[in-house]
Amino acid sequence: MTDNRDSDTLTLVDNSFGRLPDHLLIEIFIRLPVSEWAQISCVKKQWASLFLGECLWQAALMRTFPSASQAKRWPGPIPQGLSKRRFAALYVGKHIFALDNDIDEIVGHTYLFLKEQLELSNMPPPSGILHGTIIDQFITCGKSRDVAHELASQIWLAVLDNLEENQHTFLLLKRLALEGDVFLPFPYSRSIKVQWRVFEKLFTDFRDCFDQADYYDVLAIAKNKFQPIPSAWLGF
Repeated sequence: MTDNRDSDTLTLVDNSFGRLPDHLLIEIFIRLPVSEWAQISCVKKQWASLFLGECLWQAALMRTFPSASQAKRWPGPIPQGLSKRRFAALYVGKHIFALDNDIDEIVGHTYLFLKEQLELSNMPPPSGILHGTIIDQFITCGKSRDVAHELASQIWLAVLDNLEENQHTFLLLKRLALEGDVFLPFPYSRSIKVQWRVFEKLFTDFRDCFDQADYYDVLAIAKNKFQPIPSAWLGF
């Protein structure tokens, strides 16, 4: 009896929502937690199409980030994108970097750019090219060389800390560790903090992925870069 009532209730709710026009559904959805949006978009094809469209993301931008409508487009190699991309960038700027000013969207876009290049590419560009692209983006937007270098370092560290722990990430980190040192003028050289984090993750989070030859190759490079190295990194 209870199962029938539950089924009838779900049917009634489904029929009620099914009769709502898209603009009302959008107003409902953007008031729900962002963490639930992916699940909501899987309920019905109609709802999925709303999350694929521009209208929902424009409404979400205006509600969550009211100042986004006043944001100016910027020059540089990393594009601003449409509303969904801008929402993701602003969300990253606020929730990962705790920024709430005119730089938050640019930081979010550069974070997304770097993370996608590292995660989605089978053979990402050399780290120097990626780092240079980020530096150029900030300098083109009027940031000083010191600020550009610090922001780029923060973005690298955040991306490295948020990569999935899988074989692809291990191979990526190993490739970053094995990249030869190329002299680049400040601010185009990666900070020592970023280089340290690459080796730290390899020797802590991915130690079991090494074979003996790779371990000693990476360890030799670590010893050449950092003195002293943590004892926890030693021992295969």
